[in-house]
Amino acid sequence: MNTSPPPSRSGRTAGSSGSPLLIGVLVPLTPPGWTEAGRHLLAGIELAVRDVNDGGGIAGRPLELAVRDTAADPRRAAAAVDELAGLGVAALAGEYHSVAARAAAARAEALGVPFLCSSAVLDALTDQPAEWVARLAPAQSHGWRIYADFLLGAGHRRIAVAAEPSVYWASGTRILREHLAPRGGSIVELDARALAPAAVCDELAESRATALLLLAGHPEPAVPIVRSVRRDPRLAGITIGAPAGQPEFPAWAALLGDDGAAIPFLRYLPERLGPLGARVATELRERLAGEPSFVAFEGYDTVVVLAEVLRAHDADRAHSAGLWPRVAVEGTRGPIRFSRTPGISVWQWSWPPVHVADRDPAEPGRFRVLHTG
Repeated sequence: MNTSPPPSRSGRTAGSSGSPLLIGVLVPLTPPGWTEAGRHLLAGIELAVRDVNDGGGIAGRPLELAVRDTAADPRRAAAAVDELAGLGVAALAGEYHSVAARAAAARAEALGVPFLCSSAVLDALTDQPAEWVARLAPAQSHGWRIYADFLLGAGHRRIAVAAEPSVYWASGTRILREHLAPRGGSIVELDARALAPAAVCDELAESRATALLLLAGHPEPAVPIVRSVRRDPRLAGITIGAPAGQPEFPAWAALLGDDGAAIPFLRYLPERLGPLGARVATELRERLAGEPSFVAFEGYDTVVVLAEVLRAHDADRAHSAGLWPRVAVEGTRGPIRFSRTPGISVWQWSWPPVHVADRDPAEPGRFRVLHTG
């Protein structure tokens, strides 16, 4: 298994001394993982580690990172957890893809290693109620119901989904259908893997749907589908949506230009950042050489929470699991606390701020807030 990079020692500063505390980090850094999301997640984590160490570390001990690339592969994620547990990490952090996070959560729970999942949203992150696993990102059912309410409010009742086969996309389709049906909405399913973009357009034109949701990977097949729909005169009035957040990242705008604007997506940020969030946004912008996504803030907040947990138990991993319900810390997007949420098997921040946004057609580099959950 590839393990790159090795534990980082760049976080050590004059403000911290003593033996380092190792944090294992799971991120998608190579395809088929969404590498841009992985890069943003890691940037937030690294910035927060620097800030913790500049403040004296954890009781004088600096944090260090052992970063492992999951490539969105559940087997690699599980193997990375085994390896990192063997290295004696104080906790695990990260992961963006739900299928990889689910595998990591199962191993972390089995091994008794605290794991704070940063970005994966699948409701069933573990099969049974977990003591060692917590999550910052909102559960898929919470965010996608907000998105369904946005669609209904915009007058959409017949909605097509261009979906690839996966547990994550299937879960999203089910959530949308169950929320829309009692309110007069319906779902038309199109197979994004079997149908070429032109065939998606043909099916869409016959479906009488007023909105098309991209429940598919980026850049393939989401980007070609967008291009085909935008250029099809039969579909001039249709709304394209991407609840999973593909338009959030700079690569979307770079690939699609004006075609990538006016595509609503879920964004896990407040409408306005407070002082901490604004300061972190400025520093992330410098690190990323561009606008930070909500995923970068999730990375930063992950370390803020883990630092609080480690301080509370003097970095004793064996007693860290019981700390999740007692965490109370200010993150970049507001106060963070964890609780047991009905239908969610892990300790959950309920809830991070959620809104539906898009890229402004008049200025695709700027985001508009369309609906707040």
